[in-house]
Amino acid sequence: MFKNIAADLMGTSDIGRIIDAKDYDKTDIDDYIFHEDHEKIFFLIKAKTDEYCFTNTAFIHLDGTSAVSKKRTLHRYLYKHHLISKVLLETAGTVDRDVELKFHLGGVSYSIDIEKTQIDQVRDLYKALFSIGEACQEIARQTSTLIQTQQAVNNMFSLRELPEQVLLNLPDIICQTTLQVQENFTEQRKKIEIYDFSSIFERYLKQ
Repeated sequence: MFKNIAADLMGTSDIGRIIDAKDYDKTDIDDYIFHEDHEKIFFLIKAKTDEYCFTNTAFIHLDGTSAVSKKRTLHRYLYKHHLISKVLLETAGTVDRDVELKFHLGGVSYSIDIEKTQIDQVRDLYKALFSIGEACQEIARQTSTLIQTQQAVNNMFSLRELPEQVLLNLPDIICQTTLQVQENFTEQRKKIEIYDFSSIFERYLKQ
């Protein structure tokens, strides 16, 4: 126990190690993965007190209080709601034992220390996170454009300026057109807002 306390004070207990895929099921965080909904772990870092997990849809942090406590808090950040940004990688100096991966998730910032012997894998994760951040920004841009287009189309079918007699003669046409416009909007939004980033992780991570 005294060794654990000393490690906490020296800061060495926070250095994480990347877990091999074959050992994912041996970690605590694996119990909180939505396997039923096809969520998949692509990268997992385990330190003395914490576990950090990157899945195809979310970043998950199992937060421990100290190396001598079993109390944990689970944080889940869906990429669709928490944009990844400011991804930084600090490489190790001569006497450093770790490299540092930093990133923001919406308004939350993270800094994860990882053994410097695993720098090659950390570089791959850096590429994946940076690309996911770019992809989320593009999704947001396309969604904004689609909503603006939808609003313009809706304004074209505004009935406030039409004479009453015209309204009485064209209700079916108006209803059918409005329904088609709405269905097309919904379909296009589904095609744009895809927040499963399996393909990005598979592109950069060496499985």
